[in-house]
Amino acid sequence: MCYAHDKRGTEAMNAKGVLPLFNGILCHDHWKPYYQYTACLHSLCNAHHMRELERAYEQDKQQWAKDMQDLLQNILTDVKANGGAVSAEQFKYYTECYRNLLDKAQSECPPPDELRKPGQRGRIKRSKSRNLLERLQLYEQDVLRFMSNPIVPFTNNQGENDIRMTKVHQKISGCFRSKDGADIFCRVRSYLSTCQKNDVSATDALGLLFNGKLPDFIR
Repeated sequence: MCYAHDKRGTEAMNAKGVLPLFNGILCHDHWKPYYQYTACLHSLCNAHHMRELERAYEQDKQQWAKDMQDLLQNILTDVKANGGAVSAEQFKYYTECYRNLLDKAQSECPPPDELRKPGQRGRIKRSKSRNLLERLQLYEQDVLRFMSNPIVPFTNNQGENDIRMTKVHQKISGCFRSKDGADIFCRVRSYLSTCQKNDVSATDALGLLFNGKLPDFIR
């Protein structure tokens, strides 16, 4: 569901009233405001992880990152081959591989020196590779949830696709001139996206609207 709001964080999401009541599984890119919602389970987008692992391997020369890429890809292959979820034995095996790989990564990508300089405050700065490593450790269940639950996707690409046209509009045309215009744009995009998910093309969806009709799945 696409809608316009002055803010982009928790305030905006709460205003729509969907996520505060959501108790399913929320797949996202680890944007911190999402973790404010504790009534639901969380699943992290592994397409984002694959890109970050690629950067860590190519730019920071982190071999563990390449190994993790291969592991996640192997898990995904087995998940697809098994109809959406691996067996209990495979789950245990892959979880152990995941943990062992991250344990070995500690020597290749160690934490920063925690000794503070006089007057230094806040969290000690970490490299992008170290931040990624720590996230994969701390959020293990959310990273691997796709492995055992058939309804959990490997990525949140569907959500990204749904808002892509809004970002394209922003990039090309800039901001909307009025809140009404933004609301209309979001309403139209939401309608077209929902229609496409129900096998109704954008052309047919708009044609029905102009004739005062709605697709069958809405009736």
